[in-house]
Amino acid sequence: MTLSVFLVDDQRLVRNGFRMMIEADDGLTVVGEAGDGAAALQALQSVEADVVLMDIRMPVLDGVSATRELTRLRHPAKVLILTTFDLDEYVFAALKAGAAGFLLKDARQEELLSAIRDVADGGSVVAPTATRRLLAHVVRSLPGPPDPRLESLTTRELDVLREIAGGANNKEISERLFMADGTVKTHIGNLLSKLECRDRVGLVLFAFETGVVAN
Repeated sequence: MTLSVFLVDDQRLVRNGFRMMIEADDGLTVVGEAGDGAAALQALQSVEADVVLMDIRMPVLDGVSATRELTRLRHPAKVLILTTFDLDEYVFAALKAGAAGFLLKDARQEELLSAIRDVADGGSVVAPTATRRLLAHVVRSLPGPPDPRLESLTTRELDVLREIAGGANNKEISERLFMADGTVKTHIGNLLSKLECRDRVGLVLFAFETGVVAN
């Protein structure tokens, strides 16, 4: 099965570079591109894509607003945010708007292709150190009252949540917490349900916003 990718960036050279990297892989294809968020939303009404690579800072409609609108569609594509700076405060807003993760524009080809496959498969790109540094940097300015949903979590669910926020995958969580793979998946399912999060990115955001992990 070939995965389809849509490119959104206001710089044609950047789009061309990503297109070359993506189409060098037989399992991926670029089905379209746009130079701003508004043009992307219009095109995606008639073009089906599994993953959208979305720039943050663009004219007409920025990546945050475009992501928010895209995730409201009936069958939305997964969004991977592209940014030049790993401490771009707009990335946090895009994750809150529903993006599945973010990549720096200087990511290696193998990182890009792996991230596209991960999010297309329902995963989230939350592991890179840059992601955790970004969240820790931004969330410091977002203090709030204790979240009552924390009281519904068991000690083991909190342990799993901390590991997810630290970027661990299921296998790593299983090894570190001495849990069976099935038990890890059960805890993650419980976390998603109890915390009303749609994916691992939501869990990471929740963990930083509520102080489950130190900023």
